[in-house]
Amino acid sequence: MGDQAAPAKHQMTEPLPAAARADVDALFESGELFRYGVEGDSPVTRLERTFAEAVGAPFALAVNSCSSALFLSLKALGLEPGARVIIPAFTFAAVPSAVIHADCVPVLVETGPDLRLDLDDFTRKFDDSIDAVLISHMRGHISDMDAIKAACDARGVPLIEDAAHALGATWRGRQSGLVGRVGCFSFQSHKLLNAGEGGILVTADEDIIAQTILLSGAYEHNWTKHPVVSDRFAYWQNRLPHYNMRMNNLSAAVVLPQVAEIPRRVAEGRARYGQVAAILSRAPWFDVPRALPHEHRAPDSIQFGLVGFEHDDQVRDFIARAAARGVKLDVFGLSADNARAFWNWKFLPEQAELPKTRALLMRSCDLRLPPRMNAEELDVLGDVIVAAAAEVMAGR
Repeated sequence: MGDQAAPAKHQMTEPLPAAARADVDALFESGELFRYGVEGDSPVTRLERTFAEAVGAPFALAVNSCSSALFLSLKALGLEPGARVIIPAFTFAAVPSAVIHADCVPVLVETGPDLRLDLDDFTRKFDDSIDAVLISHMRGHISDMDAIKAACDARGVPLIEDAAHALGATWRGRQSGLVGRVGCFSFQSHKLLNAGEGGILVTADEDIIAQTILLSGAYEHNWTKHPVVSDRFAYWQNRLPHYNMRMNNLSAAVVLPQVAEIPRRVAEGRARYGQVAAILSRAPWFDVPRALPHEHRAPDSIQFGLVGFEHDDQVRDFIARAAARGVKLDVFGLSADNARAFWNWKFLPEQAELPKTRALLMRSCDLRLPPRMNAEELDVLGDVIVAAAAEVMAGR
């Protein structure tokens, strides 16, 4: 089983669309990269309008990162310092960081074997001390939003969705990020839409959008340059600090023409995922999480659990054998200083031991599926992973 050809190396991102060049060239000519320095609609304003229409949200605010979107959303909820915010234990370090920046305390909840929120642990920890819930759709795996939303509504607790990995994914036919009070998305280079860095939040709440616009740095009356009409701006004017988290026009010009590409990119991502998942699912050593009944994912990577790997050395051997054939696999819990392993978040004000999540991450593989990889190369990719596991299991 050692003769599989190594898959070709690919860039992890698509080329930027040629349609972006006209706006970028105009910005170079004008030199006006500040969103509020442009007469009429700036590229950022057009992006907010276009994105809101594309996902079916009343309001959108483009900012400099998804982390900023999460932070601003928490601040707009009016939480008191020390407020306790539930987050999944399986997420990226930026999520608990945003909670801490907002002067709140992250409360970590276990993750189930399908990489989604463990609802039993969520129910145990969702007591009267909890002031908000922030759910990450980590790697595009959407948790049971019906159950989570019902629990939040029953207690009158606000719900925020971190949909950084879930643009194009749907829950009950609606874009992820629209179930809670606010949904936050990422435009970092390895996400579905690529601005290099950037993010956007969506909401139907006029108070939330007015506050987040002002908090993001819309000083004086620059809020009038947003595609939002609400009398809440007049109320919040001068009552809020400015955090200067605006998106600039160059980032918006780059990402704006990509919004129309969302359906194509999602369809192609699902096809790539389905092809590799089918190969791995036929082998006895892998557990590929299945979608929930109301979930339609938009994956750009694949995650799978290792079955029968009793010792860490076996896992490391498997990773090395795959790497020798040109396939780089990460195991969340065995990758040094991995920012998705909760025990590496030494900055947390409260350290927690979460045995289910720890065990899960010690046997969960993570693999990007580059958009430039063709069907033949995806077959090779899957076959290499199966062959590497077969060799390790044969030597037990």
